Amino acid sequence: MRAHPHALDEVPCHDPYVLAVEDGYLLYTSFDSRRWAHHIPDGSDYAAPVGTGVLAWWSPDLHTWGSPEVVFTVPDGAWASPDAAPWAPEVHAWGDRFVLATTLHAPQDPLPPTRQRGTVVDLIGAAGEHTLRPIRRGTVLAVADDPRGPFELLDPSAPHTPGDFMALDGTLVRDEHGTPWLVYAHEWVQVLDGTMEAVPLTEELAVAGAPVHLFRASEAPWFTAITPSTQALAPYVTDGPQPYRLPGGALAMLWASYRPGSDVVTGEYVETQAISPSGSLLGPWQQGEVLVAGNAGHGMLLTTHDGELVLVLHRGMNTPRVRAEVHDVVATPTGLRVVGRRVPAM
Repeated sequence: MRAHPHALDEVPCHDPYVLAVEDGYLLYTSFDSRRWAHHIPDGSDYAAPVGTGVLAWWSPDLHTWGSPEVVFTVPDGAWASPDAAPWAPEVHAWGDRFVLATTLHAPQDPLPPTRQRGTVVDLIGAAGEHTLRPIRRGTVLAVADDPRGPFELLDPSAPHTPGDFMALDGTLVRDEHGTPWLVYAHEWVQVLDGTMEAVPLTEELAVAGAPVHLFRASEAPWFTAITPSTQALAPYVTDGPQPYRLPGGALAMLWASYRPGSDVVTGEYVETQAISPSGSLLGPWQQGEVLVAGNAGHGMLLTTHDGELVLVLHRGMNTPRVRAEVHDVVATPTGLRVVGRRVPAM
């Protein structure tokens, strides 16, 4: 019998993704066995797995969770380091199989330094504790017959995102013509002004063409409206793209970024949305206002077993305590609107 003894705000969770399954819901999170105590609720005694990878937590109702299972382990011998934990795992039902999209890293494989025209840009963390340099990072796809895995990489030799990009947070979507795409964020560390981009895929989920630019982080309204100052300078961050078809046919895309003006050194992490009124994945995209503030973001949309639309995201970015939240959402022809927090209750 599956146990679910933990309230949602007890489960450490960064970049949450929830999939509805027959007996409830699965919440996917990443793990690093060397930091196992940071991935499980305080006081719990779940046995540490080996290596790095992805866990699935089970819940019957979105409120209480437990029974974590390893669904993917970063393999030895692939292009990415098995010592670097994945980011942003998500699982999609795809035909009669399930597809895991997650971001892997190869810190041992540096990319060329960031350049702004003829100038090399050396990036230093906010506290001055380390230098940020481009490394090979990309989203991979892995498949399984069950949402609980085990998932196996489609291509262990390379990511599905371009190999010379620092790319992250890839998500699967079909466009208005039914063509599959992998939408991802191009890391600000490499381009300074982070972008959302997409690569077309075949039905077998092989890359079928060159990447396409969708929009830039600097197009967010809090940057376009700000008075020119140091607060208006790069970096501009793109995280967590999640397309969603609106009533009437327009396409929304959830995404997250930082906006200046907060007492947090890095800025305030926020969840926002962009809209393609034409319904085309290729845009043009119009930027909307913040959906959820307060250092919260990297959201995804879920239709519950009761047919209700909810937004799942995390709060506490860049703090020791990052936890998932569930918000009720209304989808209108012109965009998404958050109407209240469901879990944990306000």
